Amino acid sequence: MGRGKIAIKRIDNTTNRQVTFSKRRGGLMKKARELAILCDADVGLIVFSCTGRLYDFSSSSMKSIIERYQEAGEEHCRLLNPMSEAKFWQREVTTLRQQVQNLHHNNRQLLGEEISNFTVRDLQLLQNQVEMSLHSIRNKKDQLLAEEILKLNEKGSLVQKENSELRQKFNIAHQRNIELHKKLNCGESTSSEQVTRSSKDPGESSTPRESRVCIDIELSQKGVEDE
Repeated sequence: MGRGKIAIKRIDNTTNRQVTFSKRRGGLMKKARELAILCDADVGLIVFSCTGRLYDFSSSSMKSIIERYQEAGEEHCRLLNPMSEAKFWQREVTTLRQQVQNLHHNNRQLLGEEISNFTVRDLQLLQNQVEMSLHSIRNKKDQLLAEEILKLNEKGSLVQKENSELRQKFNIAHQRNIELHKKLNCGESTSSEQVTRSSKDPGESSTPRESRVCIDIELSQKGVEDE
């Protein structure tokens, strides 16, 4: 047997009305959540019961959704009414112009201009504002200087490390140079000893030409004796 249709009108019975509200509120919240997840929609739902109790659901921030809704409503109104849009932009221009003038005026006061009508209290407030600005500027400057000093210290450490490595390489090269000089001096000493030893040994120092001269002298002397 099929379910009968329910007449869409206010339920007179308080209990039945509260039960229906609870069921349909839960279904509505569920549908809103599913719509936000399935369709990647930005959904905001606000429900007040007949007793004034608030029930709400939002896929993101309810405040941002309401602000977005208000902006969309204003944009829609401006599109429907060009005159309202023109007046809106005129108000925006007037507001921005006033803000620019106030900023210029405040800037001149910070520079010490247009303060002839200031009272002692006004001057004290302006002085406090200037001192707070100077304090912020000094803090920023000190921060930048500290960062610069830290960078310079890091660079100095790197330079010292590179200098130490270069000094070690230089010492190694210098030690090798000393060892090469020692080997060279030992080789020269050995050669000198060999030359000296050769000059002292007559058998090794006589040449074949000197031996022939000696033989010729002996033969000449023998021939003189025979005569």
